[in-house]
Amino acid sequence: MDVLYFAWVRERIGLPKERVETQAATVADLVEELRAREARYAAAFADLSALRVAVDQKLTGFDAPLDGAREVAFFPPMTGG
Repeated sequence: MDVLYFAWVRERIGLPKERVETQAATVADLVEELRAREARYAAAFADLSALRVAVDQKLTGFDAPLDGAREVAFFPPMTGG
């Protein structure tokens, strides 16, 4: 699946997008796999309360299933003004 990173998440990881082979059942499982990769991922996913997630372009929670998902995006909360 494609994993997209936006704003400071992209800056910490150093990539805007990557293709990930995963057996993760949920977004939370995927986050754990990514955290285990190396320190830059651990830093980006250190505080999940500061992140939002979308699966196939639909906002969801970290407990969302990944079965059949093609894309997961991580980004900070959006603000308006």
